[in-house]
Amino acid sequence: MAEFPGAEAAEADADYAIVGAPLDVSTTFHPGARFGPDRVRRFARPFDGYDRRTDQHFSELVTDAGDVTAWDDVPAYLEFLKTQLADNRDDGRVPLLLGGEHTVSVAGVRAADPDVYVCLDAHLDLYEAYAGNELSHATVTRHALETADRAVLLGARTGSEAEWNRANEADVTVVPPEDVPSWSPSFDDERVYLSVDIDAADPGFAPGTGTPAPFGLEPRELRDVVRAVAPSAVGFDVVEVNDRDDGQAAALAGKLLQEFVFTHADAE
Repeated sequence: MAEFPGAEAAEADADYAIVGAPLDVSTTFHPGARFGPDRVRRFARPFDGYDRRTDQHFSELVTDAGDVTAWDDVPAYLEFLKTQLADNRDDGRVPLLLGGEHTVSVAGVRAADPDVYVCLDAHLDLYEAYAGNELSHATVTRHALETADRAVLLGARTGSEAEWNRANEADVTVVPPEDVPSWSPSFDDERVYLSVDIDAADPGFAPGTGTPAPFGLEPRELRDVVRAVAPSAVGFDVVEVNDRDDGQAAALAGKLLQEFVFTHADAE
């Protein structure tokens, strides 16, 4: 496995650790999320490691801890993944989780223990169970709310009637795609976990994902959200990239990961 380009900091010196989680068991349309971590690393090869806006060097900040190999016992895998992420956090590194299907975010949230779950996503992911599976990629927000006090879903544009009814409750805020450019966070001292499901982007920009949904966000809109939320974040992931395009989804995911690191480091 190749490491994320520029993730050259020694483990003991790094402030951030990339952790791949190639889980791919509950995808309901286009499978292939298992290839996401390697694909994001591959299509990040052309990226420069210096960010002029923040005067930060990626190579001084990030190490790549490799992948946590997935297996089909999802509850056990998520618990093991949570432990690996928490170990990095205990050693002073913010985990940067690369999916894999969105279910891996459950481990990320549990390890980070945030007050607020913020997610860029086309879908509400508020099912209690999907196709009989309580740990489906379509249940992630509901599981996140077992840890976080509230959820903010940015770019969501599709869901079942039951999900929309759940989203009307006080602990969920939904910001539709057309309102995302004018949205600004208000977290005070709350700890935030930021999850990016790449299908938040319009599939014209990121077709390589499991359940693409038209009328989504443009890449700059995702970038602006990542920049706005990163200073308050205690954890980050980007998920649902697969191998069914020419690298558009993977390149966007890798760039958003870089933007998170540069902005978060600049705010420290």
